[in-house]
Amino acid sequence: MCLAIPVKIFEISQENGVRAGSVSFGGSVTQVCLDLLPEAQVGDYVVLHAGFAVNRVDSEEAERTYQDLESIGFLVGDLTAAPG
Repeated sequence: MCLAIPVKIFEISQENGVRAGSVSFGGSVTQVCLDLLPEAQVGDYVVLHAGFAVNRVDSEEAERTYQDLESIGFLVGDLTAAPG
């Protein structure tokens, strides 16, 4: 089973010709590939699957997903806060 999770982009960079975004989720910073979503910008929520941002979602949808996952004990705490 695969799980795709909404994450918030807090930084965008170009690395080796690949558009990458830094996201924070569950206390970990992760680099994700943004090439499938050239319109994605800092502050956007994107659905992350296997290291790729595959879809943009609005903040309300991301929050509903976090609440659902938290209600089943999968998530705890502020998941989208930028580090530092």
